[in-house]
Amino acid sequence: MSVSVHFLPDDVTIDAEVGEPLLDVADRAGVFIPTGCLMGTCHACTVELDDGETIRACITSVPPQDEELTIHLFSDPTW
Repeated sequence: MSVSVHFLPDDVTIDAEVGEPLLDVADRAGVFIPTGCLMGTCHACTVELDDGETIRACITSVPPQDEELTIHLFSDPTW
């Protein structure tokens, strides 16, 4: 199943497969998501979904849901 992933504020959209790691999707789209530990504990890769839920992109895959997933990127100058 394919999901259209939309990255904001970059306004980049790319198709991804359910279960594909979000960092891989972002990389294919040319969107930079900072990382630190790659285990979810440092929160460097925290992004927000349209419903306000925050997730860590390094440990999250594309979920089986609607046809589109919108990801809001944070800008943290420390990363």
